[in-house]
Amino acid sequence: MKKVIFTEFGGPEVLQLVDAEDPHAGRGEVRIAVRAAGVNPVDWRVREGQVLGAHPTELPSGVGLDASGVVDEVGEGVTDVEVGDRVFGEGSSTYAEFAVLSAWAEMPEGLTFEEAAGYPSVVETALRLIREVEVRAGETLLVSGASGGVGSAVLQIARERGIAVIGTAGAANQDYLRGLGAVATTYGEGWVERVRELGKVDAALDLAGSGVIPELVALTGDPQKVVSIADLGAPEFGVRFSGVAGSVPDALAEAAELISLGKLHIPVEKSYTLHDAAAAHVDSHAGHTRGRRVIVI
Repeated sequence: MKKVIFTEFGGPEVLQLVDAEDPHAGRGEVRIAVRAAGVNPVDWRVREGQVLGAHPTELPSGVGLDASGVVDEVGEGVTDVEVGDRVFGEGSSTYAEFAVLSAWAEMPEGLTFEEAAGYPSVVETALRLIREVEVRAGETLLVSGASGGVGSAVLQIARERGIAVIGTAGAANQDYLRGLGAVATTYGEGWVERVRELGKVDAALDLAGSGVIPELVALTGDPQKVVSIADLGAPEFGVRFSGVAGSVPDALAEAAELISLGKLHIPVEKSYTLHDAAAAHVDSHAGHTRGRRVIVI
């Protein structure tokens, strides 16, 4: 099978498309014929060796956590899916023609493989962040860098839970944020004053890693009410860096329900092939995404 790997930590140029042996499902796992793989910032952070504590990596290593596809091998102890089922979920080395998943859910009706591949990690992350920042119905959550995959999920889940959201993004994504139920404003010079004019902020999330942690602490008045997934220096300001996943099966089940009810939709901004994995990483690193990027097999 074809598979994207890297044999050393570094920039996107270390990614290689190689012929590799097919993986096999172990106990409690399934193997899928991958139809699409989600591209997440954690993918290039792992490739660069940034997050070895949360993601121990042995070289050579595959790339990718999220995927959608068709089950073609069921491991011992798995009883909820059969060969031929369409699923989306999380596993390892998903930039490949076949991948093993450790958590999965049946794909909701009407969802394409490309769309489905964009949900697993971002929905788990969104649910975890809302839980960790302890924001509740009736309160206001500020989301810095709100137009990407995680931000898109946060905005919709918060709206469903009665949480007001202020989202920052580039000028081109203001209408997109408003369409997801957020009060939108641009980042850049004067953004703190613009947010203050919109009202009191009870909690804040840093999704972009753009060096705004001190400002988020000032806006909330409490570093414990700020959580980042993008700034490794956040703990220097007393802010939690959230990098360890919670229950992925529970998150997938909630995602499937919200999608089926029409309450969660994350668009695919751009698709790539396995040959274009390096370009996908370059684009992901640059940010400014509206929704998700995926690799189509």
